[in-house]
Amino acid sequence: MNTIETLAQQLRDAYSTRTACEPLRTTIGVEDLEMAYAIQDLNNQLLIKKGARVTGRKIGLTSKAVQAQLGVDQPDFGILLDTMEVLNGDSIAMSELMQPKVEAEIAFVLKEDLPSRKLTTTELLSKIDYAVAAIEIVGSRIENWNIKITDTIADNASASHYVIGHRPVKLENIDLVHSKMEMTKNGEVVSTGIGSACLGSPINATLWLVNKMATLGTPLKAGEVILSGALGPMSSVAAGDTVVANFDGLGSVSVSFL
Repeated sequence: MNTIETLAQQLRDAYSTRTACEPLRTTIGVEDLEMAYAIQDLNNQLLIKKGARVTGRKIGLTSKAVQAQLGVDQPDFGILLDTMEVLNGDSIAMSELMQPKVEAEIAFVLKEDLPSRKLTTTELLSKIDYAVAAIEIVGSRIENWNIKITDTIADNASASHYVIGHRPVKLENIDLVHSKMEMTKNGEVVSTGIGSACLGSPINATLWLVNKMATLGTPLKAGEVILSGALGPMSSVAAGDTVVANFDGLGSVSVSFL
C-alpha cells in the first residue's frame, strides 16, 4: 500500500478497535494538507460505497486562537454523513465514540445547489434556507488528542456525530454576529460564546467552505447541512452526561450520553 492507503487504514483500524493511534504527522509532517485531505477522502468514499449518504460538511479551526495553536492560517473541513446524525433530545452510547467532546454551533441548510464557482457574501446569503441550533460531537482517532493540522484533516476534521435543533430560523430574523450561546452539561455551564467568535461571523466561515468546495469541484447541494464552527470552547463528555446548547434566536438543542 502507498502512504495514503496505509494511513487511511491506520485510522480505520483505530476506529474499529476503539484504540487511538499515534499522530499521522510523524509520517506526513504538518505541511502536506493535500495528502491529509486525500486520506480523509479515501476513508469517506469507503463509507459511501457501503451505503452512507453525504448530508453536508463541517468546518473546523474557525477560532483564530486555535489556528495559531496549530500553526495554520485557514479553517479545515470534514464530511457529514447520515450515519453521523443523533436526533435532538436523544442519546448515543459512548461505545460508538472515541475521546468525545462537544461544541455548540450555528448550522445552515442550503435551499438550492451551489454553482461551481466562488460566491460573494450576498450570493451566499441568498442561497441559505435557514439557520438552526446544533451540537457537534467531535472525536479523535489520534491518541490523547495530540493533533496538528494534518492529523485532524486526515481524521475527517475530527468529526464524529452531530445534532440538529428543531427551530429553523430565516437569516433576516437572527443576528448571527451577536447571537449568544450557552452550553450546559448536567445543568452546569461549560461553554459560552457569541457568533463573532466564528471568524467574525458564521457566514464568513461558511463562505470560506463553499468557495473551497467550489475550487475542489464539489459544490454543495440543496438540503445539505453546514456546521459553521464552534462559538465557544469544547467540553469533554462521559457516560451519564446530558448536554444542552441554547442560542439567542435559535432556541436549544440537546443530547445525552450512555
